[in-house]
Amino acid sequence: MNAINTPRGVRNNNPGNIDRTATVWQGEDRSAAALSREKRFCVFTTPEAGFRALAKTLLTYQSKHGLMTVKAMIGRWAPPVENNTGAYVNEVAKAVGVGPSEIVRLNNPVALERMATAIARHENGGLFWSRDVIAAGVAEALR
Repeated sequence: MNAINTPRGVRNNNPGNIDRTATVWQGEDRSAAALSREKRFCVFTTPEAGFRALAKTLLTYQSKHGLMTVKAMIGRWAPPVENNTGAYVNEVAKAVGVGPSEIVRLNNPVALERMATAIARHENGGLFWSRDVIAAGVAEALR
């Protein structure tokens, strides 16, 4: 797969396609080259750093915003103005092994890894990372 066909989230080591904000993530590349190449999304130095940010965002959805279901979390992650949120919710819920409106406790590493993996797969049209890379990023988020 050449660079043009490689999904943006893979090129940016940003499996969740997290938008760049004023907050600089651990492992985020804010160099002039990264900023000129990518106008909207974060660029991370490693895919593990990207998975850490994805998992940290989900943990914040639960701890700060009280979003406890796949439906609530994906509704915030991928709002209907840009996405087919219903299909996204169903795909992620199935991958996590819960119903869309069932409570998910993401402080459970297995649930968090499943959710991060499902989001990365959906955002990039396939899974481009090994389980070891995903697990390392998720473990770092739980520290």
